[in-house]
Amino acid sequence: MRSFMSVQSSLCMYPIYTFGSEEQKKYWLPEMAAGRRIGCFGLTEADHGSDPANMKTRARRDGADWIINGSKLWITNGNIADIAIVWARTDEGINGFLVEKGTKGFEAVRIEKKLSLRASVTSGLTFDDARIPESQRLPHTIGLKSPLMCLSEARYGISWGAIGAAMDCYDRALRYAKQRIQYDKSIAAFQMTQEKLVKMLVEISKMQLLSMRLGRLKDEGKCRFQQISLAKMNNVSEALKIARSARSILGAYGISLEYGIMRHMCNLESVYTYEGTHEVHTLILGKDITGLSAFN
Repeated sequence: MRSFMSVQSSLCMYPIYTFGSEEQKKYWLPEMAAGRRIGCFGLTEADHGSDPANMKTRARRDGADWIINGSKLWITNGNIADIAIVWARTDEGINGFLVEKGTKGFEAVRIEKKLSLRASVTSGLTFDDARIPESQRLPHTIGLKSPLMCLSEARYGISWGAIGAAMDCYDRALRYAKQRIQYDKSIAAFQMTQEKLVKMLVEISKMQLLSMRLGRLKDEGKCRFQQISLAKMNNVSEALKIARSARSILGAYGISLEYGIMRHMCNLESVYTYEGTHEVHTLILGKDITGLSAFN
């Protein structure tokens, strides 16, 4: 649900609001805000996830229209979306396009057999001479910076979503530990169990403070994308550790869907690498700290 809402708001409504024409805003935003129209965000490709600057999807002018060829992969909401925000290389640089469902040459196919984010619709998008009128190009895009701005919005939301998963794991582990009796007492009375619970609570508190501060900086217009990388990287990593620790407290019950710990753990494994891998966010911060880029 969080992924669905993040794509709908941060990755679809935000670019229309920020880079779209007045006509595009009036047509799409009220419908999307009401949930009557669903969107998806087409940036990631099979060979270009962390390196979107080298995307292969291209759009070329053909009279008053654009012809798009290429493909996107791992697209949330893809085959249920009414509109796809598609990023493609053009002779003028990277541009964004609004590709409507049913456009000739455009196809979205659901990806099955996932072990993570199983409730989320994930798809592949293909474009085979898909013709898009100029009126469906986002006129105020500014190259690669535009989709990266969208990702910053989504990554901020992820920092909170990871906290929610961590809180649920902590709460379930605490309740279970109090009820589970071993050696004539609850396992919550064991020192090692208490240490795990304390570490969970401490990290959750730190994660909350980090995202809250980041939100206040956003409200003040002072937030930097490197700070968002810090929150996304830290909170997802710590949430994953908390899920694993909670699973150990529950023992065999930790892998049961009845308790949900393993569900959070599997989902967080995807969040650890999507919308900027843990390693990429680390290098973004490394560059910011040292002034030296580890990227080519």
